[in-house]
Amino acid sequence: MNFLRAFLLGGLVAASPLWAVYAPIPEQEQGKDLTINAKAGISYDSNLFGAATDTVGSAIWELAPRIAYNASVTDQTFLSASYRLTLDYFDNRPGDKLLDSHDVSLRVAHAFSKSTNIDVNEVFMISRNPESLLAGIPLSPDQSFTRNQLDGRFVTPVTAKIGVVFKARTVYYHYRNAVLGRSLDRTENLYGVAGEYAVLPELKGVAEYRRQDVFYRKLGETKNKSSDFVLGGVDYVVAQKVTLTSRFGFEARRRSAERDTMLPYAEVSAKYDYTETSFLTGGYAYSFDETSDTARFTDSKIHRLFVNVQHSITALIVASGSLGYEPSQLQGRRGQASVDEATTRAGLALSYLPTKNWTISASADYDRIRSDDAVRNMRRNRVGLSANYTF
Repeated sequence: MNFLRAFLLGGLVAASPLWAVYAPIPEQEQGKDLTINAKAGISYDSNLFGAATDTVGSAIWELAPRIAYNASVTDQTFLSASYRLTLDYFDNRPGDKLLDSHDVSLRVAHAFSKSTNIDVNEVFMISRNPESLLAGIPLSPDQSFTRNQLDGRFVTPVTAKIGVVFKARTVYYHYRNAVLGRSLDRTENLYGVAGEYAVLPELKGVAEYRRQDVFYRKLGETKNKSSDFVLGGVDYVVAQKVTLTSRFGFEARRRSAERDTMLPYAEVSAKYDYTETSFLTGGYAYSFDETSDTARFTDSKIHRLFVNVQHSITALIVASGSLGYEPSQLQGRRGQASVDEATTRAGLALSYLPTKNWTISASADYDRIRSDDAVRNMRRNRVGLSANYTF
């Protein structure tokens, strides 16, 4: 779960479609308000359930139709809505072999004036075949979940150089399996206010306060927590090609029935659009995060490093890649030792765009978790070939 990083980066990198691969896949602009596309593909997953041992691999056939609408409904209001159905058929999976996943999104952005605007985004997901799996789940192979996320952002000026940003996010998680649900079902709320000062037209100094509350549906009296963040940093934009965002400060965390603590907070991210269809993004973050084993651990201290690249080799061929490295320490509850582990996720993709309607992609993904606790180790490899047609 990458809740805090996504909160900060929401204005930096536009949301991408929900592909089941790590590397970014290029989208082709159709120049229409209403678009319909269909994706079909075949892939192989070496570890369907993220197991440390006795892994189960399978070929997977996928069909994923999607409909999307993007339009300015008035001179000041933009509306975006989409729905994707994903059908995955497994040739070697215990239990259900045909899984259906659903993704629904709705966004409304309204400009009250040139400098005052509001942006609200809702994303609802039912994922039967999750892209990234939880570590150390020995009781059940089924990690299917429902997730609902609502984001809001309001921006307004105070003076010619000073502006205020209010933002909020709420995310709800519900796991299909009853055992996982009792442990992990929760709501995460994050909201904050930031003051911006325009040092230069392309450079803003930012002071920010955030509040996070995590409420678990079961046994919350031992798992709930809240955090206060005091942060400062800069937002830097040059000719719409280079974007840099940084935040530094501290997080004060209060845990129900466990020790409170304070942690330095750091986050730096950047994006460089070096051609119309090529870009490079990267960043680093250090903060607390939730853990998949709430019985033994309260949360984890985690470093996140990531790089994404998309490069047009020719007008018709695009290569892309993604690399994430996350060393962390799971914070043991009273009487439980803390555990060090590191997660690596990498993806490569090569896409062929013969026309403005077709995208044909070959991809490979690698997941590796190395943990001091052997039951949390994981290795997973995926390769796939897909075709997407938009009309």
